Amino acid sequence: MNINIDYNARKPIYEQIVEAIEDLVVKGLLKPNEQIASIRELALILSINPNTVKKAYDILEKQKIIVSKSTKGTFIAEDISVAQEHKITSLLRELNTTIEKLETLGLTKKDIIKKIK
Repeated sequence: MNINIDYNARKPIYEQIVEAIEDLVVKGLLKPNEQIASIRELALILSINPNTVKKAYDILEKQKIIVSKSTKGTFIAEDISVAQEHKITSLLRELNTTIEKLETLGLTKKDIIKKIK
């Protein structure tokens, strides 16, 4: 599991971890039911506090992207469509923000669509 953290970014490290794992799942680099690093292992690899990784894993588990199995470890969920849907929603939210910014510059939705094409 290759996760790159930007320690100088404004985005919190736990959010970067969540996004990185979501991306790896959506791209098929992490497969359903595949075991991932434990909280301690990932914290050691990234040289960060285990509580930061725990926070990220808690979010991913709440989103049903990962599943913790007591004494066995943490695994990618069997149904990864949740991760895909979450990523699509996130990207659409970013797109809407960009559209709103373009509209404040005087562009209409028709103008924006024309420029995209």
